[in-house]
Amino acid sequence: MTDWDDAYANAAHIPGGAEYPEKWAAAAAEYRAVELALGRAMLNLRYGAGERERYDLFYPAGQPEGLVVFIHGGYWLKFDKSLWSHLAAGPAARGWAVAMPSYTLAPETRISEITLQVAHAIAAAAGRVKGPLLIAGHSAGGHLAARMVCADVALPVADRVIRAVPVSPLADLGPLMLTEINAKLRLDEAEARAESPVFHPAPAAEVHVWVGSAERPAFLDQARWLSEAWGARLTVAPGRHHFDVIEELAEADSPLTAALLGS
Repeated sequence: MTDWDDAYANAAHIPGGAEYPEKWAAAAAEYRAVELALGRAMLNLRYGAGERERYDLFYPAGQPEGLVVFIHGGYWLKFDKSLWSHLAAGPAARGWAVAMPSYTLAPETRISEITLQVAHAIAAAAGRVKGPLLIAGHSAGGHLAARMVCADVALPVADRVIRAVPVSPLADLGPLMLTEINAKLRLDEAEARAESPVFHPAPAAEVHVWVGSAERPAFLDQARWLSEAWGARLTVAPGRHHFDVIEELAEADSPLTAALLGS
C-alpha cells in the first residue's frame, strides 16, 4: 500500500532539507537590499485587499524586455514572496523584469481561490511592465504556473503570455486527497479535478515542464503526466532534487533560465 504522505514528502528525503528555507531567506534578503539600493526594486505592491495579496517587482538595468512572474511553492500552505527574491537575478541580468507575488495560504482559503489571486497578481504586475509575459513556478507554484495558461482561468493578459515553465509541478491533485495535508487543503473530488492542469486542454502558450532527476518518484510522475497531457517539452535536470532544482534561476546563463527566456 502506498504511503501517500511519504510519497509527497520532500525535506525528509533531502540531506539538510530543513536548512533550505533559512538559506533562501538570507539570499533573498541580500538580493533585495542590493536592488533597493540601486533603485531597481518595488516591494509590497498591492494587487488585492487581502494582507498577503502583494507582490515584489524587480527591474533590470535597462528597459525591460518583458515580464517574468515567479510563483512560489510550499503546498499552498506556507512561505511567501520574501524567500525567493534572489531567483530574479538570472532573468533580470538578461533584461527582464521579475514579479514575485504572495497569496493567501490554506486553510484560510482554498486552492481555487489562490488560483484567482495569482491571476490578479499577474494582471497587476503586467500593468506596470510592457511586453511579453513568461510565467514560472515551483512545486505548488508550478501547479499555479500551469493553471495560469489554462483557458478557464481567463487570465486578463493571456494574449501576452508566450511561455510557462512549471518546475516540479503538482499537475494532478487527486493523490493529495489521500495525504494528511488535505485536512488543511480541503480538496474534494470536484475541486481536485477542476484545479488539476492535466484535465484541461493544452494551452496556446508554449509550456516547458522542468523537474529534477533526484526528486521523489511522485514528482517525477507529476511532471511526466503534465508533459504527456499537454504534449509539452519535459526536462529532467541531472542531479537536482526538489529544493535545489530552482536555484539555476539565480544564474543568467543557466539551462533553466535559458528555458524560461527561450534562449
